[in-house]
Amino acid sequence: MNQVVDNEIPVLITGPTGTGKEMVAISIHGSGPRKNKPFVAINCGAIPENLLESELFGYEKGAFTGASDRRMGKFELANGGVMFLDEIGEMSLGLQAKLLRVLQEREVDRLGSRHPVQVDVRVIATTNRNLAQEVQSGRFREDVFYRLSVMPFTLPPLRERPEDIQLLATEFASRCFRRNSRSGGGISDEAMRHLKSRPWRGNVRELENVIERAVLLAGNGPLQLEHVRSEESQLLQPGAGQPIGTIWEMERDLILRTLERHGGNRTHAARTLGISIRTLRNKLREYRELNGGIPLGI
Repeated sequence: MNQVVDNEIPVLITGPTGTGKEMVAISIHGSGPRKNKPFVAINCGAIPENLLESELFGYEKGAFTGASDRRMGKFELANGGVMFLDEIGEMSLGLQAKLLRVLQEREVDRLGSRHPVQVDVRVIATTNRNLAQEVQSGRFREDVFYRLSVMPFTLPPLRERPEDIQLLATEFASRCFRRNSRSGGGISDEAMRHLKSRPWRGNVRELENVIERAVLLAGNGPLQLEHVRSEESQLLQPGAGQPIGTIWEMERDLILRTLERHGGNRTHAARTLGISIRTLRNKLREYRELNGGIPLGI
């Protein structure tokens, strides 16, 4: 980890959704030589391609209809610091070509500009995809992949990192107690043993949600077993007394049932669920990965 922090080269952090990739990126920035410089983040999968280009690289006045003033992009705003590209696997091939210029030449081209702008940024990128496979399939540029993966960093699922559960749970609990102005804190040994025994299919994100709920239930005292198990006890089949699964499993089942109801039409399913088509696609990819790559029957 120290080698990653102390170097100035790009970092690629890979791992399943919810494993804490952004937390690692923030930690690298906060411990490195650029810690007092900007940390500018953008989710490449949450912004349409035509808007993502102007967000990243900026534009000149008159570059397109509505461009009434010059605007700096995220790379310029991050100058001297870190540019965090979340879910870079969602970036189009065209934008990857412009990113390559930033990585190689340390300069950006604003939309509508005739002259490049010099920038000094360290790029940290994350993805839940296997970019090596994406390169083989032609969905990701090989040159960008090798530029980013000089110092790769892989985060396994939380269930494979039991030593991290206690650290994360303790930190989340401490934050929640402070945020809710609670005077107590801590996690009992029994509660911690239970947390370490859970599969955490939703990874760090699920753990954080469980801790936040437990803090609200615990009052000022330390978190006890009944507090961290509370959401499990409520996920019961009516009258049957048998658990139907975690919140993550309920979300997955809802998404798959909605897709089946719409005959596999992702656009209609996403509209019914109230999520973007990109979010739905990412969820389905996550489910397939956890299913060993076996199709889900939808």
